[in-house]
Amino acid sequence: MPQVLYRYATPLITGLFLVSLISGLALFLHIGPSGFHPMHEWLSLVLILPFGLHIWRNWRPMISYFKHAPMVVALMISLAAGAVFMFPGTSANGSPGGPPQFAFADRLMQASVAEIAPALHVAPQDITAALIDAGFTVAALDLPLSKIAESSGKSPAQALAALNAVPSP
Repeated sequence: MPQVLYRYATPLITGLFLVSLISGLALFLHIGPSGFHPMHEWLSLVLILPFGLHIWRNWRPMISYFKHAPMVVALMISLAAGAVFMFPGTSANGSPGGPPQFAFADRLMQASVAEIAPALHVAPQDITAALIDAGFTVAALDLPLSKIAESSGKSPAQALAALNAVPSP
């Protein structure tokens, strides 16, 4: 590995971590330009390379960390903190996660075709036709949209896209 890569691994980790920190805070607080989202995602992925070089370069000292409880405890805490976000529809505080439009879409998916139709100012049959045209199987008008999507082997996003296809009155 060229010496220049070793020399820049830790400084790149520091710089990219600061970018990730600032963009992550901006995303969490819902402030700043829309460019923070792709910046955060892409540069966090770029961070993997210097992190890998840093680990490779400092392999022996890293191994010694695993001989003591703090590393194991820290990794277990990190794993548990990450696991909280794996439960559908929750965030760290147990409330619906993500931007409000996603929380609203989750609530909409729990409504039936018959309940959604009046909000769209259309007949339930119009929604059913749009869903069928999009490849969904609608067994009953009182089933939640999430169940219709699940039984049709489709995602919630595909169901919402089908709702968008319903002609406006």
